[in-house]
Amino acid sequence: MDKYNALVFDLDGTLLDTLEDITDAVNHAMKKFCYPVHSAAEVRSFVGNGIKKLIERSLPQGAGTPGFDSIFNEFKQFYTANCRIKTCPYPGIMELLERLYSDGYKIAINSNKNQAAVTELNNIYFAKYISVAIGENGHMPKKPAPDSVLLALEQLGGCPVNQALYIGDSDVDIETARNAGIKCISASWGFKDREVLEKLNPGAIIDTPAELYNYL
Repeated sequence: MDKYNALVFDLDGTLLDTLEDITDAVNHAMKKFCYPVHSAAEVRSFVGNGIKKLIERSLPQGAGTPGFDSIFNEFKQFYTANCRIKTCPYPGIMELLERLYSDGYKIAINSNKNQAAVTELNNIYFAKYISVAIGENGHMPKKPAPDSVLLALEQLGGCPVNQALYIGDSDVDIETARNAGIKCISASWGFKDREVLEKLNPGAIIDTPAELYNYL
């Protein structure tokens, strides 16, 4: 079994169940600009490539929608201000982080969510355990580009990629880990079904947070 010193977690669909707050923010923007609203299941299928892509997928004309930037900014401002109304950690996540922290693992968050929301959510839920929380800031490519996860490892003290493990819930996370040369574990409780993940051949699939601790 490989020895890991650093664990990099995706945020949405992995640590936090954020779907309802994301759906509410999407629909707020849709209503304000007179576009059709979406179910949580639809929004679940839209997430994974950053919030701009989320809004593209939410609009009938995508990025070509007139006033797209205004719609996107409305979503971003509303979500940042309301990102923890219904959001909560998945069952077992807090217990997992407590055990990992006590065992001395270095832990980071790597997300395509905007940096302001990532920082706020980490401060609220995980500040005791996680000191590095990287979101999308417009200055580097989003996942699946490896830049942000490699930055996370650098900020964790320069952990080598062969001593790091990436934990996420989507195809984007699997591709990100591969691009960075890091092994990936997929969480089946998030935004992608287990059947979808199995077809992508991650390093392993876990169905509960406790299984990650057992894997380590």
